[in-house]
Amino acid sequence: MQRTYKTRMDDARQSRGMSTFDTKIAVLLREDLEPWQRLNVTAFLVSGLGATLPEVVGEPYEDADGVAYLPMFRQPVLVFEGTKEVVKAAHARALSRALPRAVFTADLFSTGNDHDNRAAVRAVPTAELDLVGLAVYGPRNGVDKVLKGARMHP
Repeated sequence: MQRTYKTRMDDARQSRGMSTFDTKIAVLLREDLEPWQRLNVTAFLVSGLGATLPEVVGEPYEDADGVAYLPMFRQPVLVFEGTKEVVKAAHARALSRALPRAVFTADLFSTGNDHDNRAAVRAVPTAELDLVGLAVYGPRNGVDKVLKGARMHP
């Protein structure tokens, strides 16, 4: 019997003490973003998840000298990309499934602070948001359905 890639990966994770999560943290980026924009959007989007969903954050870190470091997500963040249409459709599916989500619109590239960022999103109806990024968290199968049509970021 031939084993699949997924099975081999799960076996490798378990042998290294890693667990398979029943939830998924995913970021979907519009494919036409510049490299600096991709990094900036990803950082902003995941900060929203960490700030409001304490279950996604692990314990603080400490090195061998006792220097403390901030906690990070307890599981990997998967980054995907897609066309403007794929991002818009994923947003609609995330809304219909009521999954926790964060959005980044093109307007936010021209603002310089949190207050103006929120005002820029608030000024546009949901259906008209010029989405360049979306972060979503939830059950693996639900997030997979939201991301239909997206591909892993290269």
